[in-house]
Amino acid sequence: MNLSNYTSEFKTNLKLSAPVIMGMLGHTFVGLVDNIMVGQLGSAELAAVSLGNSFVFIAMSLGIGFSTAITSLTAEADTGNNAVKAKATFKNGLFLCTALGIVLFLAVLLAKPLMYYLDQPEEVVQLAIPYLNLVAFSLFPLIVFQGFKQFADGLSMTRYPMYATLIANVVNVILNYVLIFGKFGFPELGIVGAAYGTLISRFVMLLYLWWLLRGKEKSKALVTNIKFFVLDGVVIKKILSLGFPGAMQMFFEVAIFTSAIWLSGTLGKNPQAANQIALNLSSMTFMVAMGMGVAATVRVGNQKGLKNFKELRRIAFSIFLLTLILSTIFAACFWILNSILPTFYVDLNDAANFADNTELISIASKLLLAAAIFQISDGIQVVVLGALRGLQDVKIPTLITFVSYWLIGFPVSYYLGKEESYASFGIWLGLLAGLTSAAILLSIRFNYLTNKLILEKHGTT
Repeated sequence: MNLSNYTSEFKTNLKLSAPVIMGMLGHTFVGLVDNIMVGQLGSAELAAVSLGNSFVFIAMSLGIGFSTAITSLTAEADTGNNAVKAKATFKNGLFLCTALGIVLFLAVLLAKPLMYYLDQPEEVVQLAIPYLNLVAFSLFPLIVFQGFKQFADGLSMTRYPMYATLIANVVNVILNYVLIFGKFGFPELGIVGAAYGTLISRFVMLLYLWWLLRGKEKSKALVTNIKFFVLDGVVIKKILSLGFPGAMQMFFEVAIFTSAIWLSGTLGKNPQAANQIALNLSSMTFMVAMGMGVAATVRVGNQKGLKNFKELRRIAFSIFLLTLILSTIFAACFWILNSILPTFYVDLNDAANFADNTELISIASKLLLAAAIFQISDGIQVVVLGALRGLQDVKIPTLITFVSYWLIGFPVSYYLGKEESYASFGIWLGLLAGLTSAAILLSIRFNYLTNKLILEKHGTT
């Protein structure tokens, strides 16, 4: 087939995904600002933020993964102009996200004592505990926001979550500057100030998105006059059937990156802080692929509703190709700038921490070489997973992600990540193995399913 059959869809793909990408980058930018500002305080503080966020990231992955069910169901209802189904999806999905946000907040608080049993540097643990208390509470507004966001994405109203995230970022940057360093008469709170910034900005993000959606003609009737506790058992069951596997898919991937944080902590505070730098930079590019994955979910979901499976496959492959191109560009950037990017996170003029910061940059630059290699695998696996969600195929992909990350990736990280082996670089070789396995297996699954659907409808591939 002519390449233009795929490249002709790039404009539509970018129009839909760009606001999602900006919004997701906004989430990551909050972490970037926290890391850069906290990094000025020292490697122990940066490692503490990494350790505290590792618990939050696991909980966040469950909430965000679960909420993706709302996108595919809303996209299908929107294609069929079924406002009743769309509103039922939103109301019941929002209820479940609210309940999940509360549960995840409490779960992180209960999990705090685990920090003392993970063989982490004691100085880092002591700094991480008060930081985690506040950031854990921010899970509640974040997961509720995800309910609104995924609904808006399903309606192809992707700009409005982006606007809310950008507003939240401005709030977060200002509060970080004021509260971390004690400006304009405010107390100098250090990393606790960063936690306050994250918490407040996430409430702002939620309230602003709700205000935007209730003011738009397409969504106003769907997000207002909601009888929150009058639930539909059938819709609840459908969301749970799609949401639980979605949560597990994201959990399995995020958890292996979290294990990298903990394994790095056993090597010392500098390897852990270096891991946080590489992870934060990788997260920025991953969010671009995530945005493309949302576009895949929406567009594949639309074509599924129309039962146009040949067009579904063509559109999906156009998104895969665009993601491949972008991932290759990111890989080149990491490879070329691997020794420069980490310097933005530390103060090389700080004489007291110069030795630590020099070691930190050296380790982080090596990790970025591994990150450069897995950019393509990471991009492909997340966008194909998005397309499979659009097909509402979730059970087999969940098994694939478990096998890839925990039966292939984690053992490699564990054995190669020991001090006497490849240390931090070995941990990231395990991430590379897991992501590559997932990309290959998920692609095979999508190819099999779409060919099967076309064959059943047309009797030919």
